[in-house]
Amino acid sequence: MEVNLNSRFKHHVIENYKDGECIFAEGDDGRNLYIVQTGQVRIVKKMGDKDVELAVFDRGDFFGDMGLLQNIPRYAGAFARGEVRVLVLGRAGFLLKMRRDPTFAFEMLQQLSHRIKVSNDRLLLLVQKSNLPTHEIQKILHDLDGKA
Repeated sequence: MEVNLNSRFKHHVIENYKDGECIFAEGDDGRNLYIVQTGQVRIVKKMGDKDVELAVFDRGDFFGDMGLLQNIPRYAGAFARGEVRVLVLGRAGFLLKMRRDPTFAFEMLQQLSHRIKVSNDRLLLLVQKSNLPTHEIQKILHDLDGKA
């Protein structure tokens, strides 16, 4: 990883990664938000002894939002696909960016909403394929409200 400390703003840095390099690992305590400037980033979740690719992010996409917004360890790992450059925002830089550019906040909410819809659609497809009884499906879906 190469870090550009001569960034224009003190609240963010630019980092460069080589193909396959780990940007952050699953379980890390990092709280930064990353915005892809160039290249692609793979998001990978460990499932037992296997790795499952959850998403691939391109230029303009962001990741690391769960750690930043929920103050939790990294849910999955992030890895460079090809040469990657990311803008890294800590909490202060993120809040400053949202204050200065409300469009950024709206676009971020749009992306988060889209991700929830895609996740829901995938979940419903898997539940449908499982041939569970309707009452079991309802229990699974109700348990996803985040309050359990």
